[in-house]
Parts: sequence; C-alpha cells; structure tokens
Amino acid sequence: MVHQYKNNGYNIVMDINSGAIHVVDDVVYDIIALYEDHDRASIMDILSSKYPVEDMEEAFEEIETLIKEESLFTEDIYKDYIIDFKKRKTVVKALCLHIAHDCNLACQYCFAEEGEYHGRRAFMSYEVGRQALDFLIANSGNRRNLEVDFFGGEPLMNWDVVKRLVTYGREQEKIHDKNFRFTLTTNGVLLNDEIMEFCNKEMANVVLSVDGRREVHDRMRPFRNGSGSYDLIMPKFEKFAESRNQTNYYVRGTFTHYNKDFAADVLSLADRGFKQISVEPVVAPSSEPYAIQEEDIPELCAEYDKLAKEMVKRNREGRHFNFFHFMIDLEGGPCVAKRLSGCGSGTEYLAVTPWGDLYPCHQFVGQEEFLMGNVWDGVVKTDIRDEFKLCNIYAKEKCSQCFARFYCSGGCAANSWNFHHSITDAYDIGCELMRKRVECAIMIKAAEADEEGEE
Repeated sequence: MVHQYKNNGYNIVMDINSGAIHVVDDVVYDIIALYEDHDRASIMDILSSKYPVEDMEEAFEEIETLIKEESLFTEDIYKDYIIDFKKRKTVVKALCLHIAHDCNLACQYCFAEEGEYHGRRAFMSYEVGRQALDFLIANSGNRRNLEVDFFGGEPLMNWDVVKRLVTYGREQEKIHDKNFRFTLTTNGVLLNDEIMEFCNKEMANVVLSVDGRREVHDRMRPFRNGSGSYDLIMPKFEKFAESRNQTNYYVRGTFTHYNKDFAADVLSLADRGFKQISVEPVVAPSSEPYAIQEEDIPELCAEYDKLAKEMVKRNREGRHFNFFHFMIDLEGGPCVAKRLSGCGSGTEYLAVTPWGDLYPCHQFVGQEEFLMGNVWDGVVKTDIRDEFKLCNIYAKEKCSQCFARFYCSGGCAANSWNFHHSITDAYDIGCELMRKRVECAIMIKAAEADEEGEE
C-alpha cells in the first residue's frame, strides 16, 4: 500500500507498511500510480505521449529496485505482532493527576466545564495525591521511568499540594529505584517567579495554554467576568520560555471555527519568540457555534499547507521553530507497539480525580461508565481496561485503508466515544486534519533533505 501526493513542488511517495518515504521525479511518480493495477506494457502505452521510452525504462528499474529493497509496495507484517503484544501483563507508567477541579478562566470550549468535569469543584488533597503516586509505583512493574502530569482545571490553584507531591515523589525515587518525570499544564494566570523557578528545577515539561493572537485568545479564554486574559499571561509565558532556554515546554493553543486562519496564530506565537508551539483543532459537537464543521476542512487543510510552506521559508532564513503537529521522525520515531496501539489510555495511562477515582484518561473523567476503580483499591473494573487493551489500529475499520495509521495510531479513543459511542471508531474531522498534517510534516522533511543536499 502506497500513498502519493504533491506538496510545495515535491512529488512524495509513502510506502505505508515500511514507513519509507521517497521524493521522486514526475515519471516515477506517474508509473507508481499505475503500477499495481496495470502491467508494464500497459503503463508504457498509457504514458507514451508524456515521457520518452528510455525515461520510463529507467523509472521502472528504480521502482523495481525499491521493491526488492522492501521499501515500496511492502506487506503489512504487524497484525499478529500487536495481538501478541496486547496479551502481555499491563503495567501503569503514567498518571494525569487532576490536582484541581476548578479554574480561574471560563474558556468557551473547555471539555472540563471550567474544571468541574461533570461533577463538583474540588482540590486534590496531599493524601490522595500521595496515594496516587504509591499506586503508580506499585503498578509499574519493572518500568523505572514514570510520568506524572499535574492537570486541571488549573493546577496552580492547588500549588502547595503540587510542590509537596513532587517532594514526596523524589523521596520515593530513591526507595523504589524509580525516576519520576513531572509535567505541568497551566493557563498562566497565577504564574510567578517562585513557581517558574520550582518548575525549572522539577518539571521535565510545561504546557502553557494560549490560543495565539490577542483577539482570538481573549474571545475563547476570558475570565469569568468576560475580560481577556492575554495581556496578563503573555509576558509571563515569554519569560518562562526564555528561562527554560526555549526547550522542554509548549505554548499550546486551540483553533476553532472562528479562526480558521489559524496559521496566523501559530506565526504570532513564533514572532513573539516561542520556539515550541502546538495549536490544535477544537473537538466539539457540531451544534456548538465554535465547532469545526465538515465544510471547514478544505480551508483548514489549505491553512496547514500555508503554515508548512512558511516554516520551510523560515527554516532557510534561520528563524526555525517547532510546530508540534509537524514534528515527525522518519528514521526512529515511536516503537512499533506505540505506533500500533496509541497513547495507552486505560492501560498504561490513567487519570486520577481529586478524590482518587481512576479513569482511562482525562477526557473520560466524570463519565461514570468509565470509572475503573480508585488509587486505594486499584483497577477493579478490569473489563474496561481489557476493552482499552484491545484498542489498536487493527480494531478500527476506518484505519484499515488510511495511510496515516502508523503516525496517528488510530486517533483519540475519547473523541471516538464522544462522536460514535465506541472507542474503536474514529472522529472523522480529526482524521482528515491528521492526514493533512502528516503530509505537511513529510514535505518539510523533504525540504530539509533538499536543503542539506544543496550544501
């Protein structure tokens, strides 16, 4: 199975199963498009008015060499592998600690209902958080590196507990031969120098929530009195990013139906000096006025192309920045199991509420049918865990013919559930945008290789 497309002057051929990427000339590109359904003589006849015979003969030799090298038209050898992989004993390696089910902003698109998550406002106590870390250690098996994200609502509203839990985690590292990788997601309202200093010492990564341009951000991320938050948080975020040497953080935004020209938001963040940027499509029911609609997809795909071209231009000018959804590793990247099975929600990764309940991930919190247990008793509803354990690209019909399946790993289970009431379906708008992002990311890699070849 191959996928072919043209982008920014490059003819790109992806061999889906091997992961090989080929940038080819026009004659090779056109022959590959016909190769599986026509014999050699037929192809040469079809293209005879377009290319000289000797060019086509050379192209066929090149294609046949790639096939022999198993980098073109390869077979899928992973289905049995993932079935065996999923049979292994499950260990938990990451927790999302809902340190605060409360927030000091009133973001319009917030899936957490301003931090309430279909329930009540609450802060996680130190005792619950400590038990969560104990649960993680006890259920991590031989895995040494463990991840804990302090999440909300707004976790800085419960900052003292965050600090105490980090201290406790560091103590437990020595006792149990574990290594905690702590991360924090914040809207920045309560950010100050003391918090930045602590995070720079203890947090492996921080996510800073901002939507881009001032007018876009303030429309969707206001305070509860309706006033904007942009002018308060941006100087703090700029200082924070610089204090971390422009690494190990992301400014993370959301674009909606209201700002389909989201490339301008990405570039506005880059122009303010941020080097690590993520601006993602909102996921919301079509009934919401800010929701992305199916008819928006062509415009949004064109915007991704626009952004990718501008990034190529800026890279050549020495003004490089990373855009999360265009970051792709064509040589290494995630291991095969990760590519096939996804984020590990419900199995390796769990969310913990302020009162200690366990859910498959932060987006399922508050949906009682997905309550798996708690940090004292552990996972008691193992049927939920087993259902997520079987969730992989081969369990999803929509993935079977999708060229991006080894890059997105089947998409988000929560989005699938919310739109189709099944974790083995897929959120269709998200799929379309993911495919375009993969194409753009590979084009950027082609441009980088082109640049290196010219040097």
